[in-house]
Amino acid sequence: MHGRTDIGAHALIGDGRSAALVAADGSIDWLCWPRFDSPALFARLLDAERGGRWTIAPTEPAVVRRHYLESSNVLVTSFRTATGRVSLTDLMAVVDDRERPQPMLPEHLLVRRLRGEVGEVEVEVVFEPRPEFGRAAFRMRDAGVLGVRIELGAQLATLRSHVPVQIRDDGSATAVVRVRAGEVVDFCLSWDGSAPGVLVEPGAAIDAIVERTNAFWRGWARGVTYEGPWRSAVLRSALTVKLLEYAPSGAVIAAPTTSLPERIGGDLNWDYRYCWLRDAAFTTCALFGLGQADDAAAFCGWLLHATRETLPRVRVLYDVFGRAPVDERELPELAGHLGSRPVRIGNAAADQVQLDVYGETIDAIAQLAIHDGAIDRATRKLLRELGDFVCGNWRRPDQGIWEDRGPARHYTHSRVLCWAALDRLLDLHTRGLLDGIPVDRFAAHRACIRTEVETRAFDRRLGSYVDALDGHGVDASLLLMPWYRFHPWSHPRMRGTFELMRRRLEVAPGLWYRDERAARVREGAFGICSFWAAEFLAAGGGTLDEARAQFEATLRHGNDLGLFGEETDPVTGAALGNFPQAYTHVGLVNAALAIAERTRLESTRSREVPRAPTPAPVLAAEGR
Repeated sequence: MHGRTDIGAHALIGDGRSAALVAADGSIDWLCWPRFDSPALFARLLDAERGGRWTIAPTEPAVVRRHYLESSNVLVTSFRTATGRVSLTDLMAVVDDRERPQPMLPEHLLVRRLRGEVGEVEVEVVFEPRPEFGRAAFRMRDAGVLGVRIELGAQLATLRSHVPVQIRDDGSATAVVRVRAGEVVDFCLSWDGSAPGVLVEPGAAIDAIVERTNAFWRGWARGVTYEGPWRSAVLRSALTVKLLEYAPSGAVIAAPTTSLPERIGGDLNWDYRYCWLRDAAFTTCALFGLGQADDAAAFCGWLLHATRETLPRVRVLYDVFGRAPVDERELPELAGHLGSRPVRIGNAAADQVQLDVYGETIDAIAQLAIHDGAIDRATRKLLRELGDFVCGNWRRPDQGIWEDRGPARHYTHSRVLCWAALDRLLDLHTRGLLDGIPVDRFAAHRACIRTEVETRAFDRRLGSYVDALDGHGVDASLLLMPWYRFHPWSHPRMRGTFELMRRRLEVAPGLWYRDERAARVREGAFGICSFWAAEFLAAGGGTLDEARAQFEATLRHGNDLGLFGEETDPVTGAALGNFPQAYTHVGLVNAALAIAERTRLESTRSREVPRAPTPAPVLAAEGR
């Protein structure tokens, strides 16, 4: 029996090109090779019977503990049985591009190392590959010392170990091994796009691979400059975002999975193995805030490439190469996670109109420009074109930040992001970084957008901004208005908005729904919205104590390794949606950075000698 494995019971490992999810029971339940958005080789998460898995676990009941090696994405799971204890180390081989000479490795290599710690433990290995979500015919054969080979057209996957493996008629392979204290048993799964492939010998070669991979992650983690409260949680989030970065292009995907449900048994099951532009400004801010400027620059480089390909239109999402994702389609053969159907690959949201992505894109590029102190000619041209598009299209209705698949509406967040797009362009011009733009035209449209938002998106009776022009609902994205500098964080309108949202959207301590529709249908609480609340309080919308309490309450909803899904079931605390979610981890980082900055400012003020007050500055016409 394969049994049930909850979404949040998984750890993430990867190599900067693909990723695998490892359950607490020692089963690899998800793996797509060669890229994040490739068809799955193991997909137990989406179908416990047909999806495929690779399990290494004791044959007897065990107490399980797991952790990542310090400052690393190398996973260690400990199994303690009545007869002893073994550890299982899981990783995907990573090589530092600066390493010379480069070691000879397969295109992808997944290493699973068993080590006997105490006594003696019997361990069973069950290897059930199911290429292309279980839809592809494949051949598995025993090649002797060359291992068990899985041939799929020109592609070749090879399982190697010194332990004898028995191939079964059902397309699986098994082994049983007794591991004594001090013994090490290696299993290596390699993948190459075409035969012949590169094979790695279990044993001493694996020692070097484990050490190099661990050194790579530790070396990257040393570049994280954050030293504030909750450093371990921030570092884990940083390492998770790094795992979701496609190294060859710098793109950061939303999540490594598809179709994990936002509501168990429901149909809100989407493919998140792509790059959303709505995340662009937050991701860039988090990477710069962590001190990882190279990664921020790489991400923005991908962003510039992707948007140039589709100008004047900017897509909602792209694949890791900056192309349109495959057309959305359903896989009716798969049962879905706990019966949550349909299972989808591709994402039709790519063809939606979402005007907020223009503000996100321009804001991210502006952050890079200010950091570098310069903008190249091609980027200046792109920014002008984006500004022209915003001026000509900001009055249109759209699908909004949450990608509503119903009728388009005039969402407040979309209007604010159009305002932010023009505001950033004008700011870059003022800084002397962007010339040749129609300043008067951009400024006039910016003023018109502000007037419309302040008159039609603010409900005086409620004392709050609302989700859409002339509407009456609230949406967590309204918390971001100060983030884009539309209002100061402490502005009375923002305080009123926060209080109304807290009454309507906060479902439990540290958990917020993203909007009122989610509250009505009892969807999960949205992870990043909960961290937005903490950032809002920390940045000036509340007290430092309130911000810390909100942050800590949300932090408690990660799994035992500090990983977060897209949503959290407010009743059970279980993770929902695709997992782990980059958006949530970026929200955690930015909230922590805001709390650290507020702490620094308050500490500095407490040490200052009191001085005579100076007149408050007059706010500019744009409300800054």
